[in-house]
Amino acid sequence: MNIIAIIPSRYASSRFPGKPLALVKGIPMIVRVFAQAKKVFTDVCVATDDKRIYDIVTENGGVAVMTKQDHKSGTDRCLEALHKYEEISNKKFDIVLNIQGDEPFISPNQLQSLKECFKDETVEIATLVKPAEEMEEVLDSNRPKVVLNKDNFAIYFSRSVIPHYRAGNLSKEIINKEKYYLHIGLYGYRKEILEQICKLEEGYLERIEKLEQLRWLENGIKIKVEHTQEKSYCIDTQQDLERINNMEFL
Repeated sequence: MNIIAIIPSRYASSRFPGKPLALVKGIPMIVRVFAQAKKVFTDVCVATDDKRIYDIVTENGGVAVMTKQDHKSGTDRCLEALHKYEEISNKKFDIVLNIQGDEPFISPNQLQSLKECFKDETVEIATLVKPAEEMEEVLDSNRPKVVLNKDNFAIYFSRSVIPHYRAGNLSKEIINKEKYYLHIGLYGYRKEILEQICKLEEGYLERIEKLEQLRWLENGIKIKVEHTQEKSYCIDTQQDLERINNMEFL
């Protein structure tokens, strides 16, 4: 089972332009993500549309490939990068892991957990969730939530609070007691399913929620979910960056 980890990274983020180059504890964010991925995988590649990102990765000993600017999603960028990397490395891969470029402290244990999902040959796509602990993160529309079936496959992802707590007011105690899960933005795909989903048209649910994974569910593709207890430190805004840079334990 040959696995490649690809980190899609673009400069023109609407909420935080230039985010991949932002310094996290003195090191460019994208360089930190690459270093974390290399702790688990031999083949790691940053897929970018910007020469500044390409240069900072390669200058710090990483590997990057240039991709088109007009990709609609990181998944599409992953597929182009996969084909280019296979060509320059003369290797072929069975599994592609899509690692978000704004997770500078992504845990090697989480990456390993995602990798392990593909020991089951029936798994086509896999991702991670973490039990919610705080009201703030559950109410944050930038933190997608997910509900699962009994076999740990995703039923639905939403920026809203799901499931809705009908019995009364939602509280931290209820969140800790019940099953409220935060989505960790990592994906693994079998190569053939990655090629398939990149051909799908945008779906209704995806358009409403702005969550690409809903396109896959709408088309009947199952998403296996693995659990993690480790915190995720996603940097989505300038405020997130400032908060993380002020954390003493990181």
